[in-house]
Amino acid sequence: MGRFTRAGAKVGALALAASLALTGCGDGEKKAEFVGGSTTPSADAPQTPQPGDTSAPAASLAVSPADGAKSRPVSTEISAKIPGGGKVSSVTLASADGKQVEGTMRLDGTSWVPSTPLKYGTRYTATVTGTGTGGETRQGTSTFTTMAKPKSMISSGLYLFDDRTYGVAMPVVVEFHPGIPKKDRAALQKRMFVKTDPPQPGAWHWVYNGTQAYYRAPEYWKPGTTLDVRIALAGVPLSNGRHGNVDRSATAKIGRSFEMKVDNATKKMTVLQDGQVVRTIPVSLGKKSTPSSSGTMVVMEKKEKTVFDTMDSPDPENRYRVDIDFAQRITWGGEYIHAAPWSEGVQGRQNVSHGCVNVSMAMGRWLFAQTKIGDPITVSGTPRKLAAGNGWTAWSLSWSEFVKGSALPVPEGGSGPLI
Repeated sequence: MGRFTRAGAKVGALALAASLALTGCGDGEKKAEFVGGSTTPSADAPQTPQPGDTSAPAASLAVSPADGAKSRPVSTEISAKIPGGGKVSSVTLASADGKQVEGTMRLDGTSWVPSTPLKYGTRYTATVTGTGTGGETRQGTSTFTTMAKPKSMISSGLYLFDDRTYGVAMPVVVEFHPGIPKKDRAALQKRMFVKTDPPQPGAWHWVYNGTQAYYRAPEYWKPGTTLDVRIALAGVPLSNGRHGNVDRSATAKIGRSFEMKVDNATKKMTVLQDGQVVRTIPVSLGKKSTPSSSGTMVVMEKKEKTVFDTMDSPDPENRYRVDIDFAQRITWGGEYIHAAPWSEGVQGRQNVSHGCVNVSMAMGRWLFAQTKIGDPITVSGTPRKLAAGNGWTAWSLSWSEFVKGSALPVPEGGSGPLI
């Protein structure tokens, strides 16, 4: 194990992954209504527009939030109900000082989402225009105010940097502290937006305690994919009285395909780039008392030089302090790929590590130069199964198992973007 900070792998203020007591080489750790008018038309009353009569005045529609609503969350979205049915065609939203708010309609047409959080304690006016089923134009307005800044907020983090290039297995990873209660996850998930170019379906999966959610596609991302992510949590109310703290966003690229596959039976790592084998590397995995985890993991962090320090271990036989070269973290519990010159003599033949994937100094240097954060490594044949949440474990489940962790229904094959 080694004292290896996770700060280099985070976007946001906090690292929130719970520490895991696992052995490894390094340490871890509302109804529609008409507004106005009388029941009997008069000469002064507006007449019902006829289909195609664009000169007639617009009939009203019900806007949400309702006119006069107070203390609305800054995550408020604008929606409308058109009597008799129809479709919203445009939404404008402006604060009391006249500043316009940009936004986008959800692809399912259910609401209009501001592109940035609304401001606390501010009055806004929304104007919604729509078309009824007969082709008539309808319009409605609503003025509402947002709530004061709440005192209790969750903390959150997004593991993605703008303008970075990641490996094909890089999941979108969001963390929460405290964990999100099950009853709140669907509402939060509706505010977690991911777009990919070229388009690829995907799904979210929540870990059991709600401290993390992963987004991935059924298969690894296509090389060259752009990930455009907005985790719009600011002001989202939760059942425990807390609110989301901030919006986080990032736009990143996926690079070439680079995979590492380790077989305990042969004690070799097969390295594939763009589907072709480029190197076979002898390895030494975890010994019988400290086995390596089997499953698909992801390179989360890289340190050319670091120190593994386990001197506070309760087991005297597991205490050591050693300088390490070319360390690549793959679990929070302390498993790494790293150079281990002391075990070069048995690499390819015997397992002697504390759970890490040991390679030679030359191969450690070569791998370190080739890999990116988000590159996958699959280890097979060891007696320990990779624990959910011990690292970015989005790929340790089959697609059918993964989608069971979504708080919203997932169509067969995966969901598309929400906006």
